[in-house]
Amino acid sequence: MDFALTAEQELISETARKIGERYGLDYWYALDKDKAFPTEMWRAICEAGLAGVALPEEHGGGGLGMLELALVIENLAAGGAGATLAQVFMLNPIFGGVAIARYGTEAQKRDMLGRLCRGELNFCMALTEPDAGTNTLEVKTFARAEGNGWRLNGRKIWITGVPDAGKMLVVARTKRLEDSARKTDGLTMFMVDVKREGLGHAPIEKHGTNTLASCNVYFDEVRVDGSELVGTLHGGWSELLDVLNTERIVTVAGLVASGRLATRLGVAYAKERKVFRGTPIGAYQGIQFPLAQAHAELECARLMNYKAATLHDQGKAYGSEANVAKLIAAQAAPALIDRAMQTMGGMGFARESHLERLLRDVRLFRFAPISEEMILNFIAQHDLGLPRSY
Repeated sequence: MDFALTAEQELISETARKIGERYGLDYWYALDKDKAFPTEMWRAICEAGLAGVALPEEHGGGGLGMLELALVIENLAAGGAGATLAQVFMLNPIFGGVAIARYGTEAQKRDMLGRLCRGELNFCMALTEPDAGTNTLEVKTFARAEGNGWRLNGRKIWITGVPDAGKMLVVARTKRLEDSARKTDGLTMFMVDVKREGLGHAPIEKHGTNTLASCNVYFDEVRVDGSELVGTLHGGWSELLDVLNTERIVTVAGLVASGRLATRLGVAYAKERKVFRGTPIGAYQGIQFPLAQAHAELECARLMNYKAATLHDQGKAYGSEANVAKLIAAQAAPALIDRAMQTMGGMGFARESHLERLLRDVRLFRFAPISEEMILNFIAQHDLGLPRSY
């Protein structure tokens, strides 16, 4: 094993770190307050060539891998953004980029990947439904064949980034469940315009991640052209999983960054704050130990994420590693932010400390993009060989 970064990886990390610090805590404080998309920072990320770092060179990307993408996100988000910035990467390089790069037609690749890398086109993905949730095979949104395309009807929920996106990756049934030989048969992906007749969306008020809107989405006889099919008609289940698996690596990178940022804020305060006998509170083990414990756990998640990304880039199975990294990071990052807030006492509760935003935002990832309970199911079944429990 070689844990050293290459010169290229070091350069990419340093470039990302500088951009992350340029758009730091105050920038994200204002965005959170205004519930605004990070347009200016995303433009800078794209101009630096970081948005497409893991996408094909022939379409404007960097031709590198998920490890480099994880390094980019971690260093960008640690400057002030926290975990929310990772979601922007999910929407664009993952839901848009990976889906099109791996399963799109040559025309789709020429049309969309370059615009994605340049920051000219944003994406979102419509997967989750009110009655399906984690059980994607129960989705009811249906695309009815018509001429050289389809008519799309149904409803999605908790769809992120819709108002700021130009394209939406839609997962729908093209065969009714009762007409399919297997539940995995009959799922299909489409890439459609967000601004299209019959496609409506309404915002959901929520606890955190204010810089990215979450919406209910409605499809009412939405016309889908034959050229908007992504991947295999009726055979999109395994292709969808391939796209979704990479988002866990992105998620962990954002969580690690949030933990690093909270550590920096909490430690800086603990070194300066004096309450009794003129001694900085950072000298007290009651302050040190909880921060150190959470930091240790997050570092383990970070290394496991690097392993998952490396295995991905080598074309090897990485599901167990990605799931373990996601499980631990989603628990350790909130714990670390909470301990940093506790270190600051009342000041940690103030918005100006920035910790309350970080804590609000990371809470999402205990159950998204996959819940810790489903991850534990996976580990029990696939890693431990226990019977399936659901």
